[in-house]
Amino acid sequence: MSNNILSFNYFLILTLLTSFNWFFEILKWQNLANSIKTTSIKAATEQTLGAHTASLFTPNRIGDYGAKALYFPSRLRTKVVGLNGIGNLAQMLITTFFGSIGLLFFTAKFPLHFDFKSLNWTQYLLFGVTFTVIILVLTKLVKAKIWIVKIKRFLHSISASLFLKTLLFSGLRYFIFSFQFYAFLQLFHADINYFNAMVVISSMYLLASILPSVFIFDVVLKGSIAVYLFSFFNINETIVLSCITLMWLFNMVLPSGIGSFYIMNFKLQKN
Repeated sequence: MSNNILSFNYFLILTLLTSFNWFFEILKWQNLANSIKTTSIKAATEQTLGAHTASLFTPNRIGDYGAKALYFPSRLRTKVVGLNGIGNLAQMLITTFFGSIGLLFFTAKFPLHFDFKSLNWTQYLLFGVTFTVIILVLTKLVKAKIWIVKIKRFLHSISASLFLKTLLFSGLRYFIFSFQFYAFLQLFHADINYFNAMVVISSMYLLASILPSVFIFDVVLKGSIAVYLFSFFNINETIVLSCITLMWLFNMVLPSGIGSFYIMNFKLQKN
C-alpha cells in the first residue's frame, strides 16, 4: 500500500514538473507577444500548445513559427516569427551555455584518446557521428553569420529587459526539465549522483540540439546520445532509454494532446 502511495506521489511530482516546464514556456511567449499586442495567459496558452502540436512533424519543430503567426493579424506575422525566434534563441543560448560546461566536466573526467587500430565497428560509427556533428556545427555557424546581417535591425528593436526576461524563463525551463530527467533516473534507482547526472544530461541536450530531428525520431536521437554518455557511469541502457521515453511522453506527447484541442477549436473558429 505504501509503495503504491509513494509511486503515485512520485508520478504527481513528475507531472507537476511537466506543468511548470510548459507554464514557463507559456509565460515566455506571453512576455514576447505582449511587446506587439496585449496577450492574455489564456491566449498565450492556446498559441503555445497549439503551435507545439502543429509543429511536431516538421524538422526541429520549425513549423512552430508559422503556426504561432496564424494567431495574429497578417500585418504582425513577420514580427511574430521574429519574436518566436528570439524565444528559441534564448533557449538555445541557455542549452549551449550549460551544455558546454557539462561537456567540459565530462571530457575532463573522461579524456578522449583515440587508437584507430583498436577501434571496433561501433566505435568507428561513433567517431563518424561525432565528425558529422562538428561539420553541422560549423555549417550552422556559417549560416548564422549570413543571417546576422538580416536580423540585426530586428534585434535592435528588442529591449534588453525583454530579452533578459526571456532568458530567465528559458533558464527556469532548463533547470526544471533537467531535474525531471534526474528524478526519472532516481525512480529507476540509477546509481549516479546529482552532479554527474547533470554533467551527462546537459551534455546530452547540447548534442541533441545540434542534430536536426523530427518529433517521432526525437526519442531515438536523444536515446542514442544518452545511452553512450551514461555508459561511462555504468548506467544500464534500459534505465536510460526508459527515462528518455518518459521524458518524451511527459514533455512532448502529453502537451500535444492538449494542443490538439486548441487546433480543433482554432479550425472551428475560422470556419
